[in-house]
Amino acid sequence: MSVESNVRVVTTHRLAEMKAKGEKIAMLTAYDYSMARILDAAGIDVLLVGDSASNVMAGHKSTLPITLDQMIYHAQSVVRAVKRALVVVDLPFGTYQGNSKEALASAIRIMKESEADAVKLEGGAEVIESVQRILSAGIPVMGHLGLTPQSIHKFGTYTVRAKEQAEAEKLVQDAHLLEVAGCFAVVLEKIPASLGTRVASELKIPIIGIGAGNGVDGQVLVSHDMMGITHEFSPRFLRRYLNLYDEMKEAVEMYVKDVKSSDFPNDKEQY
Repeated sequence: MSVESNVRVVTTHRLAEMKAKGEKIAMLTAYDYSMARILDAAGIDVLLVGDSASNVMAGHKSTLPITLDQMIYHAQSVVRAVKRALVVVDLPFGTYQGNSKEALASAIRIMKESEADAVKLEGGAEVIESVQRILSAGIPVMGHLGLTPQSIHKFGTYTVRAKEQAEAEKLVQDAHLLEVAGCFAVVLEKIPASLGTRVASELKIPIIGIGAGNGVDGQVLVSHDMMGITHEFSPRFLRRYLNLYDEMKEAVEMYVKDVKSSDFPNDKEQY
């Protein structure tokens, strides 16, 4: 189903309205113009220019290597394509942790150079000073708690987070801290479903889950995972809606065969 031109543009205020009305929020990642144009036309509410571009676009094993300049490039490409969705851009590793002035400078660069709508960063109390400084400049901030991929070397694993009571309570406290600071939404990644439901019920701002159960206010997936372009990654929370890896591979194999057999181009495909 395509989106008509008179459909309301998604803003942070619109997301708050959606939560208040019990309307679920659909969010996917995007890194380039062509994909973003399709996702936006399909009616996606939020497009995340994720630092997962480090994995799916550049082939790195983690999100850590991607730079601020690279994130801005991807964000510019996505923003050019979008007519309706809210565009959120990840602040990459090293651009906000431990230095709130650098965090603000990084966020300002993203907003000025890409014309995106908001930024996202990982962490709670540890980064609250950076969150507050960015918000003080009028830049909307989305939080991210639970499994935080930029901290992979700290945790050493991508396993489910906050299963123990102490970590779960800290997550709840951090979520409240982010809301009080002024974040417009929070992503919860790979935590028990019951904890996701609790956070969504306690907070007034939208809670977007990725492996956080169905009791939150919306869901986000990496587009390349959801469409089956990547095929090695199969966590429990992932539903594949397509198997593009095999379909694209088969199409290329057919093209190679047709070229080598001189079947392509045929008489109708040349001048």
